[in-house]
Amino acid sequence: MAEAVVKRLVGRKLADVRDEARARDVVRRILVENFQAEDKIDADARALLMDNAKLIRDSASDYKRLFTLVKAKLAKERGFVL
Repeated sequence: MAEAVVKRLVGRKLADVRDEARARDVVRRILVENFQAEDKIDADARALLMDNAKLIRDSASDYKRLFTLVKAKLAKERGFVL
């Protein structure tokens, strides 16, 4: 994936890359950090929902919908773009 990103950036002349291997490493690191941040948001959203599991069950709310809403709210609060 990192290689494709670097190729696309160079091909569209959006970045001047002198060392493609280093650029791939940087893109790879950024992607991994992004995936880890999203995983953390997922875990935090699940934890919030578990803390309120009884309330959710009693209200007959849709867990998947609530998870999506909570995740979006957490992402927005943290300045993370999903």
